[in-house]
Amino acid sequence: MATDFTLSEGANALSPQDMLTLPRPGAPLPNDIGDLAIVPISTYSFEDRKSHKSLSVIALGDGHTYDIPLPDGGDVFWLDSRTIAHIVTKDDIQSLYTIPISTSPLSSDPSSHVGSFPITASAFRYSPSARRLVFSAYVYPDGLVETVYDETFERQWDTWVGPKSKALIGVSLAKVGAKWVLGETYVNVLQGTGLSSPVEPFGETDDYDISKTHVIFTAKDPQLPKAMHTRQNIYLVAHDGKDLRQLTSGIQGATHSPVFSPSGDKVAWLELALDGHESDRAKVVIYDLKENVRFTITEDWDRSPDSIIFSPSSTLIYATTSDHARIKVFGLAVPSTPSSNTTLTTQPTALTSSGSISGFTPIPGGRATFALSSLTSPNEVYELSGLDAAERDLLAGRKADVKATTVTRLTSFSSAGLQGKDLSPGKDFWFKGTAEGQDTHGYVITPPGFEHGVNGKWPAVMLIHGGPESAWFDQWSTRWNPNVFASQGYVVVAINPTGSTSFGQKFTDGINKNWGGRPIQDLLMGWKYILQEYPEIDQSRTVAAGASYGGYAINWIQGNPELGFGFKALVCHDGVFDTTYNGYATDELFFFNHEWGGRPWDPAAFEASRKYSPAYTVAKWSTPQLTIHSSKDYRLPEGDGIAVFHALQQLGVPSRLLIFPDENHWVLNAGNSLKWHHEVFRWFDQFIGLS
Repeated sequence: MATDFTLSEGANALSPQDMLTLPRPGAPLPNDIGDLAIVPISTYSFEDRKSHKSLSVIALGDGHTYDIPLPDGGDVFWLDSRTIAHIVTKDDIQSLYTIPISTSPLSSDPSSHVGSFPITASAFRYSPSARRLVFSAYVYPDGLVETVYDETFERQWDTWVGPKSKALIGVSLAKVGAKWVLGETYVNVLQGTGLSSPVEPFGETDDYDISKTHVIFTAKDPQLPKAMHTRQNIYLVAHDGKDLRQLTSGIQGATHSPVFSPSGDKVAWLELALDGHESDRAKVVIYDLKENVRFTITEDWDRSPDSIIFSPSSTLIYATTSDHARIKVFGLAVPSTPSSNTTLTTQPTALTSSGSISGFTPIPGGRATFALSSLTSPNEVYELSGLDAAERDLLAGRKADVKATTVTRLTSFSSAGLQGKDLSPGKDFWFKGTAEGQDTHGYVITPPGFEHGVNGKWPAVMLIHGGPESAWFDQWSTRWNPNVFASQGYVVVAINPTGSTSFGQKFTDGINKNWGGRPIQDLLMGWKYILQEYPEIDQSRTVAAGASYGGYAINWIQGNPELGFGFKALVCHDGVFDTTYNGYATDELFFFNHEWGGRPWDPAAFEASRKYSPAYTVAKWSTPQLTIHSSKDYRLPEGDGIAVFHALQQLGVPSRLLIFPDENHWVLNAGNSLKWHHEVFRWFDQFIGLS
């Protein structure tokens, strides 16, 4: 292995270190009157090897910003239009502080201590009308401490499951005179229910909402083994923990994003029909609390929203939804409540068209704030105005006139760090793949200085996404960033094959029981299409890399050289080696059972998973391969990566193993990420070179 390799770090190149040290803004959180928003920001420094936290306060009228350092980090949220709550942990004590904000000029006064919590809390929501703070915390179930496992999960994602589970806890919080007062009585609204929320491992405030009188939340069905089922029910409970009601039918799959309407008479959530299918189509469901009627409003819409929120008037729902490799916001009119439970279809209208949106929040005056990232920029804060006209159109049954809306960028968090960088916005391409009746999509990201007409000059890398039910989006990433690869001199090809999301549910479900079939053929057909369309690529210097399902695809391509990809080197990150064994070893057993049509020993599932298992193709392995795995990855345990390395070593194939003992399925530590990038690019350079 060459030791003199160095990463390209030219003025116009986005090096891994450049990418890792850019500010990482969260989504904006506007105040109740819509004149200010707060954005938490984390910026990593390689000088002291720390992430530095701060809070940007943004004037929504002119975009003026005021930064507040948060040396101790901590959650932040609004208590009223001029008071920010800040949660600070010091010496194992978690406390609530208030930060007063002034607008003339935009500034803050010193923070004031309000009180401390008797338990470590997270995922905070505050209701001014209820004068109540609700948060999530780990608690023991009725005081029982277990030391053995009698059911799954025994571990999940990157953590061994302990005796505690997440609960939702409420406490009074009100302004008395000029002082905020935190109550002394804490109410666990899930006490004695056997329910846990937010749902692990990723649930946060998006798993519950609060009104003046109630909490609505999603929780795993307590009657079903959690590792074998995805079913989550929606529940409603009073702030005092009484009158628990289940609002879902109890025969559905997972549920997400429960929200109250501002009017308080309706709630809505996202619901998947099939238990066990985590990537089933999510439908928007509304429950009328006065009429006790539940109705679906997107029955025939072939898209799957990620999150929803009501408009201030409660007459519209805004759905953040992936569509054709973008993440857009759609508006849907709330229909009149039917007389009984039923399904309807409301025609949605896309209000945005480019990039990837998160944190979309309507505010007074027909406006909304949101974060937007793209292939060329991390999150920046934007304001969308003119929504009142769009709302009138949608309520009248017309398609909203998006030309009447205006999108304004308010921040430039990353402008200084990206100045002079030659970043490719990505070019969409469509080709005839294996899907019937629709083309297959991909992106080409070209390197700085790329010239059309200079044939055979540029090396190329194919990046294969994981999931497998996921996609390459017009979106920034700090883990697999196509422009970081392009800045090292590669033409980057990122294809969304069968199984990818945002192109319709049939396309997503086409990967079922077919991992090494249609998706791999799509990758091959897209790859050949690009090689034909881009003669500038040097076909003798091509490589490929992928993670999770993408790592599986790398192992499958390794064992099927007759496919003819022609890659000279491969990188597999946390990929599947033995597909059948993964059905036993993974944490979420429901995933394998759905993907392969049964448990790993059931005849049909065994036959299908064994047919497409890279473990049975090892005799044909010959391409140099770097294998990367993390020891805390319980989704795809590290034994798969070690097995791949052992096979390659015994075959005498050039190979290298990189293990991260402290990472999970993702490499999140900045120092580890820099090492990851150095090893990947050094590996490629060893076999194809960049000059």
